[in-house]
Amino acid sequence: MNYVKNDDQATIVKYVETNYVGIQLVNLSRCAIGYVVRGTKYIHYGDTRHTISCGELFYMGLGNHYVEDVPDDGRGFEQIVIYYTQQQLQSILLNLNMNYSINISASHQCDRCRRYNHITVEANSTMRHLFTHISSSLHDDYFVHNAAAESLKMTELIYLVVAMDECCLRTKVLGNMDAAHGNFEQVIYRHIFNDISIEELASLSHRSLTSFKKEFKRHFAMPPHRWFIHQRLMRSRLLLISTSKSISEIGVECAFPNTSHFIKLFKKEYGLTPAIYRHKHSNLVAAPEQKEVVEACGA
Repeated sequence: MNYVKNDDQATIVKYVETNYVGIQLVNLSRCAIGYVVRGTKYIHYGDTRHTISCGELFYMGLGNHYVEDVPDDGRGFEQIVIYYTQQQLQSILLNLNMNYSINISASHQCDRCRRYNHITVEANSTMRHLFTHISSSLHDDYFVHNAAAESLKMTELIYLVVAMDECCLRTKVLGNMDAAHGNFEQVIYRHIFNDISIEELASLSHRSLTSFKKEFKRHFAMPPHRWFIHQRLMRSRLLLISTSKSISEIGVECAFPNTSHFIKLFKKEYGLTPAIYRHKHSNLVAAPEQKEVVEACGA
């Protein structure tokens, strides 16, 4: 079931997949908090993948994510996802702070918070109960044309996140309070595969070149040029193993119009040329030799 709302409204969606469809690129213009009801979800970063098991919560920030939803044998894959904007989050947090004096701050920071654009944590009993109720409500069409009901569930979810002990999920969600931060990220993610200079990106984000570079490194933990190359190569990797497009076509699609330069950068990143990488990986469904990262959210 998929209930599409306007971008200024919270959206609660239940996704059900009966067949395995492989790795897919998902581009988010809003942040997402989800819960895996059945099956296993993977989020890929290059040659590593992070596992989100049944009964776990996940957060995904703005931008590109490479996801793989694997059904349980004979039962399919199912997840519930709540999407929200920075403005919605700010409104909810302000209400919680003013009416209930709830502390809205996060001091936890770790390497995982800084490096990844997603977080996974095991759902406690209260969170499981919330998503069970949401699932029942979706089945009964309770949220259709009912923005107030969606907003109440969104508020309940954010309250439960804020009530957590200091952890990665709490830090990621509360980090969305800054609308300027969100707008900065949207400009970056919107132009990952465009032929655009750092100077033009700085202008689009209303910052000087020096200020842009400093803020970029603070947000993404690496300089702009290196980060863009990394994002484009991750996209090219997905296309190599999931499509029959030629090496040159993939290079152009991922903003590498010079094929020899693309091959050189790809080999430097993954240790293999694109052609050899495709031959090695294209027939793998679950990629058993991948380095797998099993995440647990920690303080």
